[in-house]
Amino acid sequence: MNAAYVAAAAPLLGSILLLAGHRRLREPLAGWIVVALGFVSFGASVYLWVAEVGRAAGHKTVDLGIFRWLPVNHLQVSFGLQVDPLSVFFCLFVTGVSSLIFLYSIGYMHGDPSFPRFFFYLSLFLFSMVTLVLADNFLFMFLGWEGVGFCSYGLIGFWFERNRAAVAAKKAFVTNRVGDFGFMIALYLMYEHFGSFNFSRVLGPLMHGATLGAGFATALGLMLLLGACGKSAQFPLYMWLPDAMEGPTPISALIHAATMVTAGVYLLARSAPILHFSGTTQWVVACVGIATAFVASTIACTETDIKRILAYSTLAEIGFMFLAEGSGDFTSALFLTVTHAFFKALLFLSAGAVIHALADEQDIWHMGGLRKYLPLTFGAFFIGYLALSAVPPLSGWWSHEAVLEAAYHKNVGLWIVGVLVDGLTAYYMSREVMLVFFGGARWKENRPSPAQEAAGAAEGHGHGEPHDAPWTMSVPLVVLAIGAVVGGIIDLPFGGLDFLTKFLAPVFPTSVVPAFPLANATKLWIGVAGTCVNLIGLILGILAWREGVPRPVLEPSFFRHGWYIDEGVADAVAGPLALAADAVAYDVDRGLVDRFVNDVAGVTAGTGRQLRRIQTGYVRTYALGIGAGALAILIYAVARLGG
Repeated sequence: MNAAYVAAAAPLLGSILLLAGHRRLREPLAGWIVVALGFVSFGASVYLWVAEVGRAAGHKTVDLGIFRWLPVNHLQVSFGLQVDPLSVFFCLFVTGVSSLIFLYSIGYMHGDPSFPRFFFYLSLFLFSMVTLVLADNFLFMFLGWEGVGFCSYGLIGFWFERNRAAVAAKKAFVTNRVGDFGFMIALYLMYEHFGSFNFSRVLGPLMHGATLGAGFATALGLMLLLGACGKSAQFPLYMWLPDAMEGPTPISALIHAATMVTAGVYLLARSAPILHFSGTTQWVVACVGIATAFVASTIACTETDIKRILAYSTLAEIGFMFLAEGSGDFTSALFLTVTHAFFKALLFLSAGAVIHALADEQDIWHMGGLRKYLPLTFGAFFIGYLALSAVPPLSGWWSHEAVLEAAYHKNVGLWIVGVLVDGLTAYYMSREVMLVFFGGARWKENRPSPAQEAAGAAEGHGHGEPHDAPWTMSVPLVVLAIGAVVGGIIDLPFGGLDFLTKFLAPVFPTSVVPAFPLANATKLWIGVAGTCVNLIGLILGILAWREGVPRPVLEPSFFRHGWYIDEGVADAVAGPLALAADAVAYDVDRGLVDRFVNDVAGVTAGTGRQLRRIQTGYVRTYALGIGAGALAILIYAVARLGG
């Protein structure tokens, strides 16, 4: 099990090396160090997976202590790792997808003056995420949780000289603090009730017959949900994620596909024994997920930024994962987590290749016709588009159908909204594909003139016609495209091919997560119905946007403004604060502080004016004053002696 230590230590070593040698480790060496150590971490994760598969039933969980952190009376908190199917599953796809993104970043960040700082954050980000999923207790997990938040702040605001990036980083940081407050309250409740943060003492008894009061389980579950909503950007704490697109594109892929937004999904999955005792919390989780998915999908239908469209699709996909977890099917949520990691990383990195080819252009209305110039990027993006749109038999279709089956069993209304969200996803992704890769080459209207391009080339920064990215960016696209196509084979619902379900069975026993089988006929008709809606949305999107002509009727202002939720929250927060600040400025600053300072200044000035009158400038006046003073001193001395 030393491989668990290696999985966590490798990216930590990378961040330490870059921090210590940032003046010497420049481009591209800094990037290759982080990439190599990222793949070392992935290799260790593969070893853990192989070992976990070969371990006998009943011995699937191994605790690895590092050192005791807080030995305070009855509170004994350790720094330790827990290797079990759930932690290994997350560690495997987190390190694998992250390593591919690291490789892509070497080409994407070429020439950036802060190249070493970027890779320092990447390596520290991966270490924090691995710590989060391998921790053996909730408090140690919280340290990884906060580490991910810290690194996201640095990466979203990486180009801090841009005001929008700096504002987006602060927005992400503040919003996540709201969610973290819920996580901290959950920690207090755990210690009060269980006297420990360790999974073995908090969750272990619940998996072996112990019970939990519904009221306490609801309070604890809702606080955990609040924490999960912050990291996984679910309603009402989702506003930070679209703005996170201000960071470099590899960061968008890292946050959206493999790491940060899946942290909330992991937290709820790890807490399944707690959620089992609160039907109320499960309903809230499901409703939060489906509401976020629906709202995000409608906004994506009108978005014009190539990355923000994908950002809203991430909100919807994470909402689907929450829907599955709230419906009691944690395995299907995790199935979607891994397939989503493949096709969403693929889409973001392909979008990055487009942006790279168009000299940082991100508006889809300034693109068009790019399939002829970027054939590899187009092919990769097209595969990701079909997988995200849940077109059979790609991986996204298998995982989406699993989630929708769980939602149907929970409530038919949840299933109907879920199917509608899938149709909207196919529609707005078709819109994006049509406007970026088909139609006229609108990007030519915004290119420099031939003379300007020649001048730029002479200075070393010309762009020429768009072309596919270098191999460091193309290889990850190919690997992720393969994953997006065949990733569904890890949990096929027939022929004993449900490998993921079997692998995770020890983590979600039927005593905690009861099986809810649907009749085969029911599965067939809801699968056909969902697929038909997907294909209708896809075809409508193609027909509506294939000509690349603006259609304002299909882009209502209400959706373009994000249902005015973001603006409403900003007004609700900024309005009272502004009024309070104005009141303080008038009553305290002007009425008290300014008045006191002005009065002191007035007294000082008045005293000075009075004293100035005795300064006549005549010697005889000063001599008279000296004489009078001497006489007064003499009289005082004689009086003292006489007394």
